[in-house]
Formats: sequence, C-alpha cells, structure tokens
Amino acid sequence: MSFYDEITSIDIASYAKEVDSKTESEVFKAICRARNDEKLDLGDFMALISPKAKPYIKEMASLAHKYTRMRFGNGVSMYVPLYLTNLCTNNCKYCGFACHNKFSRRVLNAEEVELECLAINKMGYENILVVTGESEKRGGMDYFREMIPIVQKHASYLSMEVQPLDTEDYAELKTLGLDAVMVYQETYHPGCYKENHLSGKKTDMRYRMETPERLGDAGIDKVGIGALLGLYDWKADIIALARHLEYMRKHYWQTRMSLSFPRLRPAAGGFEPQYPVGDLEMIQIVCAWRLFDHQLEISISTRENQRFRDAIVPIAITAISAGSCTSPGGYAVNRADDLPQFIINDDRSVAEVTEALKQNGLEPIFRESRSSIVKQVA
Repeated sequence: MSFYDEITSIDIASYAKEVDSKTESEVFKAICRARNDEKLDLGDFMALISPKAKPYIKEMASLAHKYTRMRFGNGVSMYVPLYLTNLCTNNCKYCGFACHNKFSRRVLNAEEVELECLAINKMGYENILVVTGESEKRGGMDYFREMIPIVQKHASYLSMEVQPLDTEDYAELKTLGLDAVMVYQETYHPGCYKENHLSGKKTDMRYRMETPERLGDAGIDKVGIGALLGLYDWKADIIALARHLEYMRKHYWQTRMSLSFPRLRPAAGGFEPQYPVGDLEMIQIVCAWRLFDHQLEISISTRENQRFRDAIVPIAITAISAGSCTSPGGYAVNRADDLPQFIINDDRSVAEVTEALKQNGLEPIFRESRSSIVKQVA
C-alpha cells in the first residue's frame, strides 16, 4: 500500500480540527519533551502548530535554533534554480507557467544551457536546481538526456524540480549525475487538488504523490517534499505532510529528506491565495518542524521577503536561494518579456544575501557534495 492509499483513506480536514482542539497543557508537554531532546510524536507536532502554542513561539524558536546548529553547524547551503523551459501542458490555477496563460514559451537549447551555467558559476553557485515546466514532448527524458550532462559539468550537487517520472527514468538520470529531486504535492486534500489542477498529467494525484517512493526505489540521494501553503487549510496540509515524511522515513530510511513549504505568491492569470498564511504562523510552522525532526533539511525560497528570510534562516533553515530568476534564460540574457513562474519577493543580490548571513554568524556554502552537506555531530 502506497502513501496515497494511506492518506486518501481519511478526511484530512479532520486534522485541522484536531490541531485546533489541542490544549495548553498538551503544548506545554510537547515543549518539555523538546527541551529534553525527546522524540516528538504527531500529537506533539499538532500541539506545536496549534493556536494554543502561539505564546510559546519565542521558546520554540530558541530550541529550534539550538537543534539546527547542533545538527548542521553554522553552514547554510546556497542553491540557485536554473529554469530550462517554461513550456507546460498542465493547467494549474496558481502557476504562471499554466498552459492557459498566453505568452511566448521558451525551451533552452544546449548552447543556451551552457551559457546559463557559466553565468551561474560566475555568481559562485555550484549547487544547481534544474527547473522546467511539465511538458513530456519538449521537456521530457529525451531533453533531459541532452541537458543534464551539460549542467552536471558545472554542478557539484545537481537537483531537479520537474515533472514526475517513472522509477527507471530516475535511475537513468542518476547515472547522468542527478543527486536530488524535489516534488511538491501542493495539497493533500483530493477535492482541493482536483479544483486547482484542471487539465494535464498533473491531474493524476496518485502518480504525483507516489513520486517520492519511486525516487526512493531508484536510489536517489535526496528527496524533497512539500505543500504549497495557501491552496487549502494549512493545518490539514502540514499534518498530512508530516505523515508523508514519517512514511518516507520508515520505508526509505537510506534516503535523505528535505522539506519546503512555500507560501503562494501572486502569479500570471490573476491568482491570489485563498488561505493566506501570516508571518507569525509561518515562523511557528518552521520551528515546529525543527523540533519534530532534528535531521530534516529545510529550505526557503525567494518567495519570502527580505525581512522574513533574515529572521527565519538563523533559526531553522538549512538551504536558501539568492539572486534567483524564475524564467528561462534569465542569468545569461536579461529578457524582460519572459514570464516568471511566480513573483520574487526578495530580489537582493547574492552578495547582499551572503553578507546578511555572515552578520548572523552563518557561513554560506556554494559548493557541496553528498559528504559535506550535513555536519556530523558526535
């Protein structure tokens, strides 16, 4: 039985009610267990993201900072997204690349990918995240077989955030240099998922949700999962995400896991989040995650603004991007007419972001390998 079978057998809306029902005594119990470095269970996690935990956010942040530094040291991984194409056959309400949005589409060729990689290396990056729209015809395995070896020459650690693929495809990409894959479920609520994914292969919720398992079967080093906060009640999606993480930890214990829970930003087509998540709630969520899982790698993107990122990164974040462009060809050639996937909210340069990290006593890491990402603590 896959995780899809497990999570769709229940109504995840009940999770939100269960979170809201948590008492202050349950919050205090969870905080005490966190202080004593005890393993928290799902009930503890629910208590920590509940309304009753709000008065404890400062202490949660202090504990989260402690366990982040103990596990990961002072290093923060610096990665950059490399958009190869904005061509997409899916119609997702919230995405600027959605096929119903009318604009000039672009697919980078081998020469353009090489130029992008050279420009990225000049920025200092060797930790590269390849991103594409979801188009099998012009952005599928044939395209990846040509482009991934080009990117791999310029990357010490190569990740992908592309359309879900079959196990054998991931196994082949691993031989070409692929290290990690990020695949976000967006929402775990079947009704909300169906409402926001109108056409295209992404409408197959089972195939998408079982992608992390196929990645584990293919032996990919790291798998990133996450929910897109703002599509559905965040409490329900966060608990479903926690259960997904637990499932992967149990069944694929040799696979490293990372987490991202981006807040929806406005995109082409006029989409606005229906369930906005405030800054204080976001801090509470991030701190609760760190107390729930000390080993978890947590990233935060340029969707978040400068002030928020500077505040949250020292507490619990292990990976960030900076100087990002979310349209194809954005590093080597400045094309103002290209439509971005989403609107960036922190447009500082790489130098400005790294300086902010250093002022917080953190060390930006641009070159990584599997053995250097996590600081082993005796």
